[in-house]
Amino acid sequence: MPAGLTGERPKDYDRRRRIVKTGEFSSVFRLRPAYRTDNFMLYVRPNSLTHARLGVVVAKRLAPRAVTRNMIKRLARELFRKAELPALDCIVRLNKPLAPKSQTASSRTLKLRIAAELATLLGSQFSGRPQ
Repeated sequence: MPAGLTGERPKDYDRRRRIVKTGEFSSVFRLRPAYRTDNFMLYVRPNSLTHARLGVVVAKRLAPRAVTRNMIKRLARELFRKAELPALDCIVRLNKPLAPKSQTASSRTLKLRIAAELATLLGSQFSGRPQ
């Protein structure tokens, strides 16, 4: 039986838990951002599935280094995988630059700051109030 139907957290981040089609992204983006942090915005829309889905948008102009973009995506996916969210379509979008080009993405302080910010963002789904 799939993890979403047994009540336990999903152990993976397979294709059915991702928002991949342009139309799916557009339908969620049509709504106002539900939650904001210093650097990220979260768009949320209820879905008719039994599980939550995630899309991550990191523009090259806001994170010029591929290493930084990939690190943001990895952190967002890992936090999403561990979160127990209701049936929602969630899109996390980088809203402004995180660090100057000179700062490495492997910087421990940058990773910790991004992880804390993303955890706050995904955790906001349980507070029930927009920020």
